[in-house]
Amino acid sequence: MRLTPFWRWWGASTTSHLGSAVGGVALPLTALTVLDASAFDMGLITAAGYLAYLLISLPAGVVVQRVPLRGMQVTLDLIRALAIASVPLAWWFDALTVAQLVGVALVVSFANVLFDVANQTFLPEIVPATQLQARNSLNSGTHAVTQLGGPSLGGLAVQVLGAVPTLFVDTVSYLVSAMLLRTLPARRVQRPTERPPMVTMIREGWHFVLRHPIIGPAMWDATATNFVSGAMLALFPFYLVRELHAPPVMVGLLLAADGLGALIGAALTTRFTDRFGTARGLIIAAFASVPGALIIPLGTGAAGYLAFAAGNVILAVSSVVLSVTTRTYRMLASPTELLSRVIATVKFVSWGAIPLGGLLAGVLAGPLGARTTLLLFGALTVLSPIIYLSTPIRRMRDLPLDTALKPVDARV
Repeated sequence: MRLTPFWRWWGASTTSHLGSAVGGVALPLTALTVLDASAFDMGLITAAGYLAYLLISLPAGVVVQRVPLRGMQVTLDLIRALAIASVPLAWWFDALTVAQLVGVALVVSFANVLFDVANQTFLPEIVPATQLQARNSLNSGTHAVTQLGGPSLGGLAVQVLGAVPTLFVDTVSYLVSAMLLRTLPARRVQRPTERPPMVTMIREGWHFVLRHPIIGPAMWDATATNFVSGAMLALFPFYLVRELHAPPVMVGLLLAADGLGALIGAALTTRFTDRFGTARGLIIAAFASVPGALIIPLGTGAAGYLAFAAGNVILAVSSVVLSVTTRTYRMLASPTELLSRVIATVKFVSWGAIPLGGLLAGVLAGPLGARTTLLLFGALTVLSPIIYLSTPIRRMRDLPLDTALKPVDARV
């Protein structure tokens, strides 16, 4: 039986996500255990992994609209595979440095930006609008499973094989993804008689997002959340290894708590928003993120492990509810010709906050310590419910699809 385009697309995403989850444990452990990286080094590596969202997200929306999706995605998978493979090769020749890890993270981040915008743009082309919420929940649930199993598998592999050889798993996952994507139907790019300048097209997407009464506030909420996430991504491995003294297997298990929370969130999001409403669901989830973030860096020893896992589960559940709900709404509310540019604008602003959070966390963790720095950033999650309560969303039960296509002045 021949798989439909969606399931081949899903298979490619699942494979690469699983490999990335394994690599997400192996790469920081390579920096910490092989190169004895400092907190600032970890901040640099994390920042490099997301810097491209600040640099090319806006033009990425235009590029995706103009080029064949399939060929671009396959090429980007191959680039990511080569970049990751360079780490074990350099280690083999005793030439691996923190600078190379930063460079690899930077190359992968550029490929990720283009790939992610293309991937989200492609989904509405192969899934009916009535199924988008369910498919987005499925994707989040699948991603959660890979985040649950991947770090555990990665921690075990690092314990048995070592941090650097484990990175080959990530390389292979990108190659498998490329082979699956190669089987998808090519999207024929229509050649318009008149092609507007890239700046004009970027501006259209930018203005649509900023003036939209729902998409705009959701973007600012995601920006505040991702700023905190950037700090956590930078400091979690450092905190677990240097302050909680966790072995690689335990590091993998504790990082997998995020996947468990994401899996719970993906399973419950649709039922949760059906019962409470999509707008109210956003506010409830935003409030839930605050205690989750503050619990994470509490305790020592077994109590520290438990607090880290519990906080991550709570934070991940709330994050998935926020992400699935707002992502689905963007796909339904954005005009087809603007969708890739809307996605790119949101990623530029919200994901661009991740490297800033990672860099600042790396700087602060030196004098303050990882635990105190994580507490400070955790306190910032209070901005999430404040943002939603300061918008018209606070008066709604559900996000209004009937008026979603009519952006109003950004000052509303």
